[in-house]
Amino acid sequence: MPTAAPTVCILDYGSGNVGSVRNLIEALQVDVTVSNAPSAIRDATHLVLPGVGAYGAAMRKIGERLPLAELEREVLERGKPFLGICVGMQVLATKGLEFGEQAGLGWIAGTVKSLNAAQLRLPHIGWNDIAWRRDCELAAGLDQLPDFYFLHSYALSPDDPSTIAATAVYGEEFCAVVRSNNIVGVQFHPEKSQQAGMALLRNFLALS
Repeated sequence: MPTAAPTVCILDYGSGNVGSVRNLIEALQVDVTVSNAPSAIRDATHLVLPGVGAYGAAMRKIGERLPLAELEREVLERGKPFLGICVGMQVLATKGLEFGEQAGLGWIAGTVKSLNAAQLRLPHIGWNDIAWRRDCELAAGLDQLPDFYFLHSYALSPDDPSTIAATAVYGEEFCAVVRSNNIVGVQFHPEKSQQAGMALLRNFLALS
C-alpha cells in the first residue's frame, strides 16, 4: 500500500519566518497550511514551529496563541513528527537562560544557554557547516558536512547527549540538530539554507 502524501501544519505564534518556511515546503510540492486550529493540528501528518527572537517572548506568545494541550496530545502521545526551527527548537527545552531563567515546553530535557563564542561576535550570523553525530534519516542526500544558515546567540544543551544528532562550532561546539524520537529541532534556518535546507525538509517530511 503506498504511503499517504504528507500534509504540513505550520504553527504561527507571531515570531517566525512563517512565509519563508511555507514557500520552502510548497516548493517540495507538499500540501501546507498555516494554522493554530486544533483541527488543523490533528489533520496534518507533520507539524512545524518556526521561531525568531527572544526565548521568553516566544514562550509567552506560544502560551497565548497555541492550543498546547492539543499539540502535546498529537506530538507526545500520538507521535506525530514535529520540527522546531531556531527559537522553535530552543523552546523544546526544559528552561532557557536568556534574560533570566524561564520555563520551556520541556519536551526535550535541557537548558538553552548563551554561546561561549570566545573572541567571536554574537549573534552567530551566517553560513556554518554541521557534523552529524550519529546515523540519522535527516542526513539523507546531504554532504558529510553540509552548510546551513544560522542566526542566534543561544543554543540548546540537552541533558541526554544521545539526543544530539548534529553539532556546529562557533567559539565552542554546540547542538545544531536535536532528535528525540518524533521530535526534531534545528538551530539553523532551513528556509534560508537553499538546497541543503530543502533536502533536510524533504527528509523530515519522510518521517512517519
